[in-house]
Amino acid sequence: MKSSGIGGQAVMEGIMMKSGDDYAVAVRKPDQEIEIKVSTYSNFIKKHKKFFSLPIIRGVFNFVDSLVLGMSCLTWSAGFALEDAEEEEPGKLEKALDKATKGRTNDVLLGVTVAISIVLSVAIFIMLPYFLSTILQRVTSSTTIITLAEGFMRLFIFIGYIFLISRMKDIQRVFMYHGAEHKCINCVEHGLDLTVENVMKSSKEHKRCGTSFLLIVMLISVVFFLFIRVDSPVLRVVVRLLLIPVIAGVSYEFIRLAGNSDNKIVNLLSKPGLAMQKLTTNEPTPDMVEVAIAAVEAVFDWRAYLSENFGKVYPEEEKKTEETSRKKKPAAAAGASL
Repeated sequence: MKSSGIGGQAVMEGIMMKSGDDYAVAVRKPDQEIEIKVSTYSNFIKKHKKFFSLPIIRGVFNFVDSLVLGMSCLTWSAGFALEDAEEEEPGKLEKALDKATKGRTNDVLLGVTVAISIVLSVAIFIMLPYFLSTILQRVTSSTTIITLAEGFMRLFIFIGYIFLISRMKDIQRVFMYHGAEHKCINCVEHGLDLTVENVMKSSKEHKRCGTSFLLIVMLISVVFFLFIRVDSPVLRVVVRLLLIPVIAGVSYEFIRLAGNSDNKIVNLLSKPGLAMQKLTTNEPTPDMVEVAIAAVEAVFDWRAYLSENFGKVYPEEEKKTEETSRKKKPAAAAGASL
């Protein structure tokens, strides 16, 4: 199975899909119409593409990129829930912020939100388990046992967090759209036409999912912290903080490999992440799938993908092939005459 290269995330009452540098956000508005926003995502990575395409390094920056883009799309989608509300006059604080940021208040707030999210995630899922595990020093001096206990606590906190938010009604709808996103990608990558019927019968779990990525981060961190040891308590904290980008990068490489491989060992190692997705993806309704399909079709030519990888023939693609052949013939003839 060849990866389609598309990915995305669920937003409020919709889906964001990204293919290459282009992304589309499709949202089901309160009036039941589907609103689609198509744009190109650009960042500083493009200017130094060779460096940021290196293994491990690309994972770190792709993760941050996905957070920034995801938060932006989430904010845009949430705006439709408030579209019927009366617009209020900006307050003094808003005006002051707008003036200070030269009209880029939303961008600044988005950056601050992402930064706070990262800090909180590190504090809760990385540092909290470490400090809790130090309590065991009173009963054992084994660094191995303490580190394994730290890893267990980290997994417990992460899975517990996912379980708790999955019980919330609003989040359950987001997870239904998450399922629709996966189903669309699975549908195309298994050679099926992107129709509501085909998408509905496709799997809602996918190996390239962000849930799998986060779980892999938790598991790989145990290995890193188990073998990279220091005696100083202060240095242990520093080491854990410094290793976060490396762990994220390694985890990204595994998810990238898993998404492009049907190797039995890789599939086996992917199973915990797929199992975890049972908490973060729910079965979508057909109207949710319609939104997901709209997002995919806005940025990805699935017919061309199926033609290239599964040999399917569509009138549009056949026409393109004929046109390409006609363009090549004169060039070939000219070459022969020389």
